[in-house]
Amino acid sequence: MNRNSAYLFAVLPLLCFGATAPAQTGFPFTNESLHYTINYASGLSLGDANLSAQKTANGWDFTVTLDAAVAGYNLKDKFTSSMVGTYCSTEFERDTMHGGKSAKEKTTFDQEKHIARRQTEFPNDGGYSDLSTGPCARDAITFLYFSRKELGQGRVPPPQVVYFGAPYTVTQSYTGAQNITLADKKPEVSDHLVYNIKGPKSEFTVEVFYARDAARTPLLVKIPQAVGTFTMELVR
Repeated sequence: MNRNSAYLFAVLPLLCFGATAPAQTGFPFTNESLHYTINYASGLSLGDANLSAQKTANGWDFTVTLDAAVAGYNLKDKFTSSMVGTYCSTEFERDTMHGGKSAKEKTTFDQEKHIARRQTEFPNDGGYSDLSTGPCARDAITFLYFSRKELGQGRVPPPQVVYFGAPYTVTQSYTGAQNITLADKKPEVSDHLVYNIKGPKSEFTVEVFYARDAARTPLLVKIPQAVGTFTMELVR
């Protein structure tokens, strides 16, 4: 499994702006917890992913975890993120283990100065780098919940840069409503979007299917790879 796969499994359910379903009102999630199975094209289970959101005094804390294995290659990741009530990031951490390699880093956002400071080998001093950001910069996980909130209220945010260590530019196209079936249950209508994600060294696309509920819950993610298509499927 390559680096693109790890990034996609962790953050691609966040790519949920663009809408045709009726707008909903109200906050889209409350101390939410979502569980996904990661599967190969043949249906073989590769592991699990989890997303959670917890309300805090100043905003929200988010966590994404991933535990998967492909052909003896183990991948175990944890991503945490904090935001203030305006959906602007304050901190983002990632702790990854891919095969025999592990890494941990932290990004701290100074929204007033429009700077994201990236610290590698956190908590040890592995070095720092500063990235210039626009107003209200968002890490990838915060962007997940911001986008779902906007989609649920019938608004379409423009393409923008999100931070997952390096900056990634995300653009999207809505292809229409599609029926999907999860875990052999009855078909349900979803909104289907195709996303293009471009980073400093890579560019790739994914497909995401969203429920037409108030939370705009990500139901299914399809991730094309050279060896086949991986999926993330919501477990209810």
